Amino acid sequence: MNQAKHKSPARDIAEIGLSVALITVCAWISIPVAQIPITLQTFAVALVGALLGVRKGLVAVAVYVLMGLVGLPVFSSFRAGAAVLFGPTGGYILGFFFLLLFPALAKHLPLRRAWARTGAFFSGMVVGEVVCYAFGTVWFMLMYRCSFEYAISLCVLPYLLPDAVKFAVAAMLAVRLEKFLRK
Repeated sequence: MNQAKHKSPARDIAEIGLSVALITVCAWISIPVAQIPITLQTFAVALVGALLGVRKGLVAVAVYVLMGLVGLPVFSSFRAGAAVLFGPTGGYILGFFFLLLFPALAKHLPLRRAWARTGAFFSGMVVGEVVCYAFGTVWFMLMYRCSFEYAISLCVLPYLLPDAVKFAVAAMLAVRLEKFLRK
């Protein structure tokens, strides 16, 4: 049967809404480390990309960012507003678009085995995070007028291992959950 007949705007809206809620709740789960806490935001964004794909995933991240911009406390530590989004760490929040994109693209690879899909999702998440780190670090350097070494030591190095663990879990979870979502 033609899959186009099964598309439901209500289901799309529900999936996007649940994804925004997941990203928000994961932003609130944090472990204080230096100036930037470790949160589960990157876990949620990567998982959303792997599950929803490019179009719906980008909409979910855009809604999340817009909610924070208009003042809803969706960012880490229940923060919100333009000052957060356009502040020193705002580049990492905007980098979520890149983080989401690569696992979302990996979703469309014709891989059937669970281990191959898990590896593709994990690889996509890592590539997306590298681009997110690059974008956010350059933004941070411009805002603070600091050196590359300082920005990397503060904003990237402490988060490499936690992010790798988050992405491994997100990739495995995505493979398990994707069968419950239509393609």
